[in-house]
Amino acid sequence: MKEDLISFGHWQKDKLEQLLQLALKVKRSPQDYRQALSGKSVVALFEKPSLRTRVSFDIGIHMLGGHMVYMDSQAGKLAGREDAYDMGANLACWADAIVARVFKHETLELFAQAANVPVINALCERYHPCQALADFLTLFEHFGSADKIRLAYVGDGNNVSHSLMQVGAILGADVRVITPVGHSPEPSVMALAIERAVECGGKIHHSHDLADVEGANVLYTDTWLSMGDKTPLEQIKEDFAPFQLNAALMKRAGASYAMHCQPAHRELEITSELIDGPCSLLLQQAENRMHAQNAILISLLG
Repeated sequence: MKEDLISFGHWQKDKLEQLLQLALKVKRSPQDYRQALSGKSVVALFEKPSLRTRVSFDIGIHMLGGHMVYMDSQAGKLAGREDAYDMGANLACWADAIVARVFKHETLELFAQAANVPVINALCERYHPCQALADFLTLFEHFGSADKIRLAYVGDGNNVSHSLMQVGAILGADVRVITPVGHSPEPSVMALAIERAVECGGKIHHSHDLADVEGANVLYTDTWLSMGDKTPLEQIKEDFAPFQLNAALMKRAGASYAMHCQPAHRELEITSELIDGPCSLLLQQAENRMHAQNAILISLLG
């Protein structure tokens, strides 16, 4: 029976831990997985522009011996021309998996319903599971176990924060999401993350108080202005300026590392001093996107 990865919300702890361990093995011994996707073709359907997601999937699939077909739904005039359900069903006639980076979560759900091959969420407005897995792969390389991770996410309660809460809750980490008023995570996503944390031994906390960064050993942020958001930058700055990830906030937290999923807007949500400094994990996160995604592909494609 085929399995999709739309989000990690309902994954079991042992299964997620196994996936993380597989990602570590793929990274450390890539030669052992050169033929893992031999003879397999993966369609990558992107409604949004991408650097890290597109390149890491393309090169990663090639490293596993597979073949990726890239489809830009805007340039290819697929958007609005064909029903998403029909598109997913047709792609499954030829491909062994579908990777989709889309505007709407519902598009992924339709693909998953229609396709008899795995559908992988490469980003939607609600979740970014591939990013979260890469981030926890990065953290495990530094801390060794989830119970040592105290991660404070500072900024917009968006898809990245949602997936970080889900993965952290299940693995047993301490994840705090600190947002400006009016930019909280979705209540249903927060409720499920708290439920999974109670079940799996993690800690999930949300507030609007920057004092809650204190004691965190990692600070994480994301862009203040999501792709496609037309809110004037000056209005965004008014809400988010106090939440900038900078040296002062790192000192207040007592944190050792700074993270950002990128693209990063220097001197807005994060300073260049942190991006380029010794505490930065940004490039390690970017590299680990490929290893995490390769583990997902190997796991779902058998």
